[in-house]
Amino acid sequence: QVQLVESGGGLVQAGGSLRLSCAASGSIFRVVYLGWYRQAPGKQRELVALITSGGNTNYGDSVKGRFTISRDGAKNTVYLQMNSLNPEDTAVYYCNVRYEPAALVKSRDYWGQGTQVTVSS
Repeated sequence: QVQLVESGGGLVQAGGSLRLSCAASGSIFRVVYLGWYRQAPGKQRELVALITSGGNTNYGDSVKGRFTISRDGAKNTVYLQMNSLNPEDTAVYYCNVRYEPAALVKSRDYWGQGTQVTVSS
């Protein structure tokens, strides 16, 4: 079993900042990457940012330059610093981990339950 504990969502005014965190634990042999996705009402889930075990990052186009993803590898924890928030960032943010449950076993995905981020204008 894998657990993802998300925290840090909430309500913020446009131009403000929030920091999300997500801690992965459980039957994880190795984390391949940790990331954040978001889904706004009526829209598809989209990548916000992800970070690999090697520290490589990938960002969605709409958040580049405003959001920063980082990690604590020892704790299997990922952080998302969100600055210059605007109402279009309003969504449920989901933590995602791709991990190997054991050596030589194919990697798999696990999703958190999501945390609401609301940006008021």
